Amino acid sequence: MKKIVRQYWLFLLIMIFDLVVLAVRPASGQKIFHYTLSNFVQMLEVIPPIFVLLGLLDVWVPKEVLMRYLGPRSGTGGWLLSMTLGAVAAGPLYGAFPVAAVMAKKGASYFNILTFIGAWSTLKIPMFLFETAALGSKFAVTRALVDIIGVTLLAYIIQRLMPKSEIEAFYVRSSAAGQSDKA
Repeated sequence: MKKIVRQYWLFLLIMIFDLVVLAVRPASGQKIFHYTLSNFVQMLEVIPPIFVLLGLLDVWVPKEVLMRYLGPRSGTGGWLLSMTLGAVAAGPLYGAFPVAAVMAKKGASYFNILTFIGAWSTLKIPMFLFETAALGSKFAVTRALVDIIGVTLLAYIIQRLMPKSEIEAFYVRSSAAGQSDKA
């Protein structure tokens, strides 16, 4: 029981908060439960397909292939591929993190992982198309270029400022998570 509480403490805290609000202000509590349930259902719609794709990525893409295209020696091609994968990925940002963990497990460079997450969060192709139609191509292209530069600079700065021990710990956690899945 303690393990479950430790693992899901935030979820439990949210549920307790929801129950307190429901008891004190029933109308607001019902709205909160509606939003909580709606968010939970949305996650259930998104997370299973992401994990299926991750399983396929983990099984079908050999580590050597991923390291060649996204590893430390991948250079500009790895950066471009990370940017492209992030831009074409579908789903909310929380879907990027399991993908990033598999990328780390397979040997992708820290810079390319950060680039992928940044691109996932800012460079969605449907968003670009919407902005082009609604706000004009000049705005959409300008924002995309600023995002590409910003994501690249932030990935570089974070990689440089992050202690090597923290980066190594990230890779160890990613590898350990993959090993516990197989055990």
